[in-house]
Amino acid sequence: MATKVYIVYYSMYGHVEKLAEEILKGAASVEGVEAKLWQVAETLQDDVLGKMGAPPKSEVPIISPNDLSEADGLLFGFPTRFGMMAAQFKAFFDSTGGLWRTQALAGKPAGIFYSTGSQGGGQETTALTAITQLVHHGMVFVPIGYSFGAGMFEMEQIKGGSPYGAGTYAGDGTRQPSELELQQAFHQGKYFAGIAKKLKGSTV
Repeated sequence: MATKVYIVYYSMYGHVEKLAEEILKGAASVEGVEAKLWQVAETLQDDVLGKMGAPPKSEVPIISPNDLSEADGLLFGFPTRFGMMAAQFKAFFDSTGGLWRTQALAGKPAGIFYSTGSQGGGQETTALTAITQLVHHGMVFVPIGYSFGAGMFEMEQIKGGSPYGAGTYAGDGTRQPSELELQQAFHQGKYFAGIAKKLKGSTV
């Protein structure tokens, strides 16, 4: 039976979504892994999003809390808001109380990826503060560490991401994920899926 990896994200301007798409490719490249994209529901009204210049959402399906329990591994992606995950994603986690009560997600591997506005805007704190959500659900946090190799030490160009997970810088919104950032996202998907597959194999 295939190992199911769900990539669950919130993206207002598309930066996190681009990372999610590359993570999907990486996860799907692992034999025996079935990867799927999901997005969490928007909490802002359309008129507010319009004033913020947010583009229309993609056709990626909206996830419900109970869908999480079907996955063997979960990767969560979101932009930062003052060094923490965006409220839309926090609202989704707040709706998972039923899963927490039964510990339905306990033991499942989970990873994190993110987007920030600047180099000092939370590339590590956004992931660090998100780990509390995983801990209360009993999930097993899987960082990428320095497994991306030389790309982790790039100094000639701006690059998001950290040992916690793949990341990008949005700047004023016009900057898009660089090729190196996308490569790191692909790596995270592949690396994580391999671990999820091993963990599932050890429990059957």
